[in-house]
Amino acid sequence: MRRNNETITTDFTLLGLWPESHHLLILICLILLVYFLAVLGNAVLILLIWLDSRLHTPMYFLLSQLSFMDFTLISTTVPKMATNFFSGRRTISHVGCGTQIFISLTLGIAECLLLTFMSYDRYIAVCNPLRYSGIMSPSVCTQMVIVSWAGGAVTSLAHTAYAMHFSICRPRVIPHFLCEVMALLKLTCEDISAYVRSVVVSSFLVVLIPLSLILASYTLIFFAVLRTCSVEGRSKALATCSSHLCVVALYFGPAILVYMRPGSSKTPTLNQSLFMFNAILTPMLNPLIYSLRNKEVTAALKNTVTSRCPHKT
Repeated sequence: MRRNNETITTDFTLLGLWPESHHLLILICLILLVYFLAVLGNAVLILLIWLDSRLHTPMYFLLSQLSFMDFTLISTTVPKMATNFFSGRRTISHVGCGTQIFISLTLGIAECLLLTFMSYDRYIAVCNPLRYSGIMSPSVCTQMVIVSWAGGAVTSLAHTAYAMHFSICRPRVIPHFLCEVMALLKLTCEDISAYVRSVVVSSFLVVLIPLSLILASYTLIFFAVLRTCSVEGRSKALATCSSHLCVVALYFGPAILVYMRPGSSKTPTLNQSLFMFNAILTPMLNPLIYSLRNKEVTAALKNTVTSRCPHKT
């Protein structure tokens, strides 16, 4: 009997997004709408890049990987959140919790690295256009993607394994809409100060260093664009780079506030809002930013639609 009770209590309870709100049904419906738009937008962008030969370039290859990461990230959290809400059961198994932590951390770190590589791609395209095809070869792009995924998976595996090995001494209730490392560690009575320091160090490595490299790349791009005589070339470069900078700001801003803000563990409600922005809203906004501000993507969409629609005689 004791074994059965222990098995039952290994599940965690996710309180969800703002559980004290009186408009949870409206909130969940809005989140499901955002999920639908995010899945549709990222899927369309990936399909366009795959179908249109004019988009078979390093920049769009990396962009397709970003869309796939966003698609996977939002699918890791929203379906489980919606299922818990409509079923009335807010539980998640021990294995499910560890899996959610691993996948979300892997994707978060992989996006940091991928956005850094994308800024390097833009730097080469603007500052060394004659060497672009040689430097950004298909093999190099593939290596960039592999490094992004592998770096995210290895770092995430270390954090997940370490966080999940702590014994739980408090009620297994997580005040969040997903299993998150810092929220989970609040349930243990062990000394986690050393691990918290390691989180700050790893955040510096996977957030601040990539962000510094991105800002350095765009500083060089900015000065190179200012020296460009062609107005058309200058506007095209700025349009492409501004889209990428918008995505960088949307992604890195909340990540810094969650993991590198002093006393962030004492503001769970704010952290939950930042996670919602990063894991739910950003995957929807990214394809919109890249499509609405990119003439090549909009042209590819028009060509794809017209070529597959029967013409009336």
